[in-house]
Amino acid sequence: MKDPSFSVGVEEEYLLVDKSSRKLASSPPKELFSACESALEGRVSPEFLQCQIEVGTPVCLTFSEVRAELAYFRKTVAKEAAAHNFAPIAASTHPFAEWTDQPHTDKERYNQIARTMQVVARRMLICGMHVHVGIEDEELRLDLFNQLAYFLPHLLALSTSSPFWRGRNTGLKSYRLAVFNEMPRTGLPPRFDSHHEYRHIVNILSSAGVLEDATKIWWDLRPSDRFPTLELRVTDVCPRLDDAVAIAALYRCLCRMLYRLRRANQSWRPYSRFLLAENRWQAQRYGTEARLIDFGRNETAPFVDLVEELIELVRPDAVFFGCEAELEHIRTIAVEGTSADKQLQIAGDIPDDGLIAPDKLDRIVDHLVAETLADL
Repeated sequence: MKDPSFSVGVEEEYLLVDKSSRKLASSPPKELFSACESALEGRVSPEFLQCQIEVGTPVCLTFSEVRAELAYFRKTVAKEAAAHNFAPIAASTHPFAEWTDQPHTDKERYNQIARTMQVVARRMLICGMHVHVGIEDEELRLDLFNQLAYFLPHLLALSTSSPFWRGRNTGLKSYRLAVFNEMPRTGLPPRFDSHHEYRHIVNILSSAGVLEDATKIWWDLRPSDRFPTLELRVTDVCPRLDDAVAIAALYRCLCRMLYRLRRANQSWRPYSRFLLAENRWQAQRYGTEARLIDFGRNETAPFVDLVEELIELVRPDAVFFGCEAELEHIRTIAVEGTSADKQLQIAGDIPDDGLIAPDKLDRIVDHLVAETLADL
């Protein structure tokens, strides 16, 4: 079998906020998107809601390329938005926005989603980060797809940036997933015996008229329907660029680690999706403070300890890709916390489901604006 390219691409979704009021830019002028599209040469697209904007890197082979592309996207969107007194935030929820105030983008794909999904789609005031890794062989792609589900809770825990919803402390580090879980065809992906079985399932749904194609499948991880890649979708979008690049590096290294096992006629032990869902919930609830289940020992372990094991597990792959520094940053996230932890520190001592003072909500938005553009 020819080795996969393990190429990498990253998509990020941003929320646009008014710099004066800190509210979402519910209906930004069309000129703003046109300016971004021109400056970014088509590597930008509208999202479901008008207050959102999505960017995507070209195919990259190094993380210096990934970092440079994402930094350029953020700086460019910020520059064009500033002309209208707006700013982007790379966070998965806005601290106090009301989803009922946000119109969706007038585009046929999004109009159809709104008609079909109704209120669960209109409530989708959330943003994510998607990471594509090139796995060209279809059967290999499905084999790694099945095994990677084990690591989705770990990747989620490192990315959490959505602790607040409508001005309240949700008690979750990633409330985004709670919103997204209301949509059909989301959550942990099922296992498939082959690529043929996967395509057969997609074809059944397509022939029945339930969905147009596999782009309407929104699992935490999926074989991309547009590219020969495995697409990571479980992660929140990260305000700090260093965090985003580190998570992408870990995911890419995990893909190659599992490929190395396959070349040695080995594989990662499969576990029940029921068990994996429990770890997913712990990561969603507690982020890097979670204790995830070690299924080999049948006991929980602090996430920071599991991160050390992950780093050692994929260290040969980080050396191969030349991303040792990015991998080491995973330890920093685990020890210092994610964006969700930093937002909660600004909010101060508030009970679960408690309302946050307006001045602190404004400070959180200002913090997210600054974090999104830090170190670019």
